[in-house]
Amino acid sequence: MDYDGISVRRHDGFVAEIVLDRPQAMNALNTAMAESIAAACADLAEDRDVRSVVLSAAGTKSFCAGADLKERNDMTDAQLLRQREIFRRAFKSILDLPQPTVAAVHGYALGGGCEFAMSCDIIVADETAVFGLPEVTVGLVPGGGGTQLALRRLGAGVAADIILTGRRIPVDEAERIRLISRRVPAGQAGAEALKIATAIAANSPIAVKAAKRALRNGWGVTLDSALDIEDAAWRTAALSADRREGIAAFADKRPPRWPGE
Repeated sequence: MDYDGISVRRHDGFVAEIVLDRPQAMNALNTAMAESIAAACADLAEDRDVRSVVLSAAGTKSFCAGADLKERNDMTDAQLLRQREIFRRAFKSILDLPQPTVAAVHGYALGGGCEFAMSCDIIVADETAVFGLPEVTVGLVPGGGGTQLALRRLGAGVAADIILTGRRIPVDEAERIRLISRRVPAGQAGAEALKIATAIAANSPIAVKAAKRALRNGWGVTLDSALDIEDAAWRTAALSADRREGIAAFADKRPPRWPGE
């Protein structure tokens, strides 16, 4: 399928890659690109051959510099609100992917770019990466999940520091505050993200998706509720054909052939 502002690649080993592909505009998010992201994620979510997803970006300068302010410059309030719903669908589509997601970040990941990265389960960043949620500096509030994702990933104090100042976060600080999962040399984020996604895809798709649900749904609930969520995930995996195949493969000393059902 053809998309506007992104491309979708398939790799061996059940990995798909969504590439933000507007390098001439620093991969800034416009309306057409947001619509394409939502459509691509809907397709991938239903694809049983896809076990993990990488989110990367074309060009060398930017992962995503945020919303395309040039497109917004002449918008009426009504047009802005219509765009808002399209943008919300795009960000939610990344969050809602049942497969694990790995962001490969280089250059600027600002505003919506930072939110896209935080919407992924794992963030790999190279030495050139610069993160930030600068919305308050242009009279806005992060609207792609930034306030809530930063709160959950980083804690209240660090999230407030980043969001209320709108300052940029170099990769050294991003690593220290645990915004990112792994740091790699310049130009290596894509390769490392693909390596991680390939390793994930080698595992039981039933167990991996169940574990992701437990991780995501356990945010912001009591420990007792979270343990019930974990138990439901365990039961899903334990009663699946994947669990039976995993044990048989271990006993036979061979790689598993996951049924995935």
